Amino acid sequence: MKDFKTGDRVAGLFFPEWIKGEADYGIQAAARGGGNTDGMLAQVVVGHEKSFVAVPEHLSYEQASTLPCAGLTAWHAMFGHGRPARPGQTLLIQGTGGVSVFALQLAVAHGLKTIVLSGSDEKLEQVNRMGATHTVNYRAKPDWDAEVIDITGNKGVDMVLEVGGAGTLEKSMNAVKVCGVINLIGVLTGFEGTVNPFPIIQKSLRIFGIYVGSKEMQLQFHDALSKYTILPVIDRIFEFADAAQAYDYQMSGRHLGKVVVKIQ
Repeated sequence: MKDFKTGDRVAGLFFPEWIKGEADYGIQAAARGGGNTDGMLAQVVVGHEKSFVAVPEHLSYEQASTLPCAGLTAWHAMFGHGRPARPGQTLLIQGTGGVSVFALQLAVAHGLKTIVLSGSDEKLEQVNRMGATHTVNYRAKPDWDAEVIDITGNKGVDMVLEVGGAGTLEKSMNAVKVCGVINLIGVLTGFEGTVNPFPIIQKSLRIFGIYVGSKEMQLQFHDALSKYTILPVIDRIFEFADAAQAYDYQMSGRHLGKVVVKIQ
């Protein structure tokens, strides 16, 4: 072992074989918790040293557990591809789950303006306190894409973190500016749906599919966390024996940020 010594605090990569560059099906097939590969809900995990990274010193184990999937996904979407976010741009963030809250924290740290969508006024109040520039309750304003256009002075946002999928993608295409970027991350509205591709052509949009990220991105993300002393937002921590309850709570959608299972 060259990278670590006994006692070092580490986190396991979501894709243990995706070190840098582009992914392929082989890398994706080896995802921890994907396909036939064991995940990380265990008291002991064994893997090659290359499939782990050091944990930022200012984070607890519980906080560090949020980084390899949700945190890295937000980083990849915002900074890991050919059209990274830049200071002064406006980012549209859907929801207040793990990826979305990380995106808000990264946006605030890097000088971006944000518009956060949620169906809960209570959650919108929380993200306001975290530094969100604008908030929109999509239940009160179901035509939230028109509201976003109005907020941006009829220009549209520079970038969207799209976690809804087929049910929200067309609204995201309406809300983003000409030559804007949509990062397609989730499918919370399901897999069924028909999307008119014409706005992609008409507005010269860039749509990136975001599937977590590489070790290289993970290390860049950790550097940013340390530089800005960002602390992951954890809604609730469950004991290992209560893991099933943690999954139920996650599925309920009542959380803001991450739900963590403590291994002790």
